[in-house]
Amino acid sequence: MPDRRVSLAWWVPPVLAVQFLTRLPVPGTARLSRDQVATGLVRAVAWFPLVGALVGAITAGVALDAQLLWPTIVAVLIALVVEARLTGAFHEDALADFCDAFGGGQSADDVRRIMKDSRIGSYGAVALVLGLGLRAALMLTVLDRMTPAMAAATIVAAACFGRLVVVVLMLLVAPAAGGGGLAKDVGSGVGPTTLAMALATALPGLLGFAGHQPMAFATATGMTAVFLIWFRRLLLRRIGGSTGDCLGFAAYAGQLIVLLAATAS
Repeated sequence: MPDRRVSLAWWVPPVLAVQFLTRLPVPGTARLSRDQVATGLVRAVAWFPLVGALVGAITAGVALDAQLLWPTIVAVLIALVVEARLTGAFHEDALADFCDAFGGGQSADDVRRIMKDSRIGSYGAVALVLGLGLRAALMLTVLDRMTPAMAAATIVAAACFGRLVVVVLMLLVAPAAGGGGLAKDVGSGVGPTTLAMALATALPGLLGFAGHQPMAFATATGMTAVFLIWFRRLLLRRIGGSTGDCLGFAAYAGQLIVLLAATAS
């Protein structure tokens, strides 16, 4: 458990959040001690939604700019390529690992072993194709149906909301024994205060979407509540807790839920 008494400058948690969720170069972290990094990562979780909004803003900006030169489907794919480079395909990797493990694993030990395996199997490959394909189709619909401002707000909200779901899941499900990644490193240090701050950092990314499409936002919130109830039961039943790949899968699901709610007729 990280020591919460470790002194940290105000800028450390948000910078660590950027470093953890993206491949953007960030200054200053090389000077931090191991204890400062461990404590900073716990506090960085509260900044995940805002970093998600930043990623969504870049994705939306690339898509809208590319749309001026190419057909919308091409613009969407270019935006997803840029985002994958920006994040290191962080959540896509988790999506594939999670589906491989829960699709092919029988016992809890099997599931954890498969999740740690860097190779991709049939379940993971299918999940990547369908997950990316669904997200591309939904973004295409958003860009075709909405004004540029509203399309940007929707894409930003989806990215922000997905990272907020991670924080909620960390509060709902303790790290699994023998698990790894973010859940193991900082999951046990996340509490109601972290969630309250995460909700505050999510506001810039969600307000535009919630203000213009309140029913879609309410629908996405309700769908996510149902998803989290089901997902929590699944994780506790299969492996007794959560892992980093489980959190990444939840983030991807959260993005898709917002896009599905925004595009439903």
